[in-house]
Amino acid sequence: MEDGRRSEDEPPALQDVLDALDDPDCRSILREAIEPMTATELIDACEIPKSTLYRKLDLLRTASLLRERETVNADGGRVTHYECSFENVTVSIDETGEFSIQVERPEQTSDERLADIWSMMGEEL
Repeated sequence: MEDGRRSEDEPPALQDVLDALDDPDCRSILREAIEPMTATELIDACEIPKSTLYRKLDLLRTASLLRERETVNADGGRVTHYECSFENVTVSIDETGEFSIQVERPEQTSDERLADIWSMMGEEL
């Protein structure tokens, strides 16, 4: 992807995941975003400045740990919700000393898959 983000089908880079999980603000966002939340809701819940929040959201999306979904309001405006996109992260080391990462994701409903497609189409327009 052009902005450095990966689709959930692509494995995230080990260092991206480690960097995101090492950051206290990112961990706070992940704790709050178990259910979909707007940026404003996350700012209030995590007690972090707006500019900091958006930098941390970028870190989490780059690491494929946070899902972003746009919805359309009845008045035609768009609202973006952020949600934790994994159930478990496992870091392993093999016999050669090579580290690897595995991110387990919840099964998506057909509505969630359709919402993802809709969001991707919106990015293309």
